[in-house]
Amino acid sequence: MARRALVAYGTKNGSTQGIAEAVADALRTHGIEAEVYPASEVSDVSPYDVVVLGGALYAGRWHGDAVRFARRHRAALLDRAVWLFSSGPLDASADKRDIPPVRGARRASVRLDARQHVTFGGRLEAGARGRMARMIVESGRGGDFRDFDRISSWATGIAQESAAEAQVR
Repeated sequence: MARRALVAYGTKNGSTQGIAEAVADALRTHGIEAEVYPASEVSDVSPYDVVVLGGALYAGRWHGDAVRFARRHRAALLDRAVWLFSSGPLDASADKRDIPPVRGARRASVRLDARQHVTFGGRLEAGARGRMARMIVESGRGGDFRDFDRISSWATGIAQESAAEAQVR
């Protein structure tokens, strides 16, 4: 029986959605039925064996939709394999070293007994919403720092661990 995965995300300008879609694509490549939804639109996690939750980083905080998703679905998520990711540094630092989760992501990781949390680089480009975001772009510090090979590799690890668990059952 194929494993089913939910990849939920909280984003303001779409960067985290792009990462979520890349995670789902990698999971599908390895035989997992993966669906991608904004965290705010998910009302039930019961159909899924695996849940990947991502949140954008803004001013040192995990996106509110990701925080609320973790809180709202906590009881059900404790019975599922959960992985978390953050998206945000506007430089290559996420690819060079392990960046610890911010407070909201760290709390969710502990409360959900998540398997792992990882931080990926983010993207902030012209047309970004929010005054601070526009100021960052206008100052020349924006850009796309997402490493899709790294994202795919991480998701492949999730698929492999999930497949191993399915064989044990």
